[in-house]
This record gives sequence, C-alpha cells and structure tokens, in this order.
Amino acid sequence: MKSGGGRLVAGNWKMHGSLATNRQLLKALVSGLAPLHGAEFAVCAPFPYLAQVATELAGSGIGWGAQTLSEHDAGAFTGEVSGEMLKDFGCTYAIVGHSERRQLNGEGDVLVGSKFVAARRNGLVPILCVGETLEERDRGETEVVVARQLDAVLKLAGVGAFRGAVLAYEPVWAIGTGRTATPAQAQGVHAFIRDRLSRSDAAVAATLTLLYGGSVKPGNAAELFAQPDIDGGLIGGASLVAGDFVAICEAASRG
Repeated sequence: MKSGGGRLVAGNWKMHGSLATNRQLLKALVSGLAPLHGAEFAVCAPFPYLAQVATELAGSGIGWGAQTLSEHDAGAFTGEVSGEMLKDFGCTYAIVGHSERRQLNGEGDVLVGSKFVAARRNGLVPILCVGETLEERDRGETEVVVARQLDAVLKLAGVGAFRGAVLAYEPVWAIGTGRTATPAQAQGVHAFIRDRLSRSDAAVAATLTLLYGGSVKPGNAAELFAQPDIDGGLIGGASLVAGDFVAICEAASRG
C-alpha cells in the first residue's frame, strides 16, 4: 500500500497551447479519463487559458491549476498573478519551484518558499518541485541539493503546511531529454524526501503525496508508480498528447 496521501497525475502544459488545440485536448481528456477511478487528475495550464480550462473541465472531476503564482497577494507587481486571482478561476493547484522557473527566471529557494506560503495562504494546493541537475547528480550531491530546497520551504512554512500539499521530484537531467531516472533511482530520492520530512513530523510525511516528474511516458509509468514512495506523476510533454496522458493516468489508477 502506498504510504503517501493518494494517487495524483498532473499535466504541466508549460508554454504550449492555443484555444483550438486546447479544446480538442481537453475534450479528449474528459472522455478518456471519465471511466478511471482510484486516482486524481489535474491540468496545470498557462494563465491565459485558465478560463477555458475551467469551462471545459467543469463537472468532469478533473482538477486544474497554474504553473506558478506570485508570492504577493496584491499590489504594484505588474505582470504577476496572485493566488487569489487563481482561486477566482477555480484553480486547485499551483506549481511552485519548477526547475525551469528556478533556472530561467532565477527563482531561488527562499522565493520558492514564499510562493509555497502564498499558495497555502490563498487556499491552493502547492505542487512543490525539487530536483538536481546532471552535474549535481554526477558529483553525488542529489540528496544535498534536494534537502537544501526542501529545508528552505520548511523553514518558511513549517512542516504543518505540508499537510495536504504535493511534492514533485523532478531530476532536471530527465526533463524533456528522453532520459528517465530508473524506478530504483526515483524511489531512492522519494524515500529520502519522505524520511527528511518525517524528522519534523512523521504523520505529515506518511500522508504527503510524492510525484515523480521526469519524462514519464506510457511505457514506464506503471513501473515508476509501482514504487512504494511514488504516488503519481507530474507530466510534461506527454500531457499534451491525450492518448499518452490517458495511458499514464490508467497506470496510476491500476496502481
């Protein structure tokens, strides 16, 4: 039996989509995921498409969320989007600390922690991303990096804020590269994360939902999700192909 809080498969569209292609994809997901039980499903879309996503997914049982949010609730922050605004569009989730935000937008550990706190403050479920680069893995620093990223959020938010939250391990070297951590490698880091949190609160750690994000595909999803500390996936490119995303969700439902 899984030690985490339940199965979740969340699709991260990144900066892809159009009104027309979104409509086709969302309709296919609503139809394809309707028969599935035993897991939760969600789509995290770019800000401009949240209204469309909310309309197309209403009543389907599929949740939706955003790919980031501001650490501020309101004010003179041109171009930013607050958690309260996301709630207006029916969002359940907000991704925080995705590796691309860390690398391309300069989001450091403290800022990621502030965004995690903002998500909680506004009633959103944060999907906190942590993970190492290839260079860090080759130097044997995976656990050091993941611990640093996790501890920064723990320091700001407290372990209680992780109750009902979601944490995604995404090895940067396996995102969009076609490379995937082996199930054993992914499980090892997931177990490390759960153990790290259990030092602060064993009950919170035991029920935390831990996702794997890093080139999850229909062909490897079942084996990944069979690992004892992998509770689902944060899916990138495969979430843009309805058949692939549905197949991954089927693997989560069977697990």
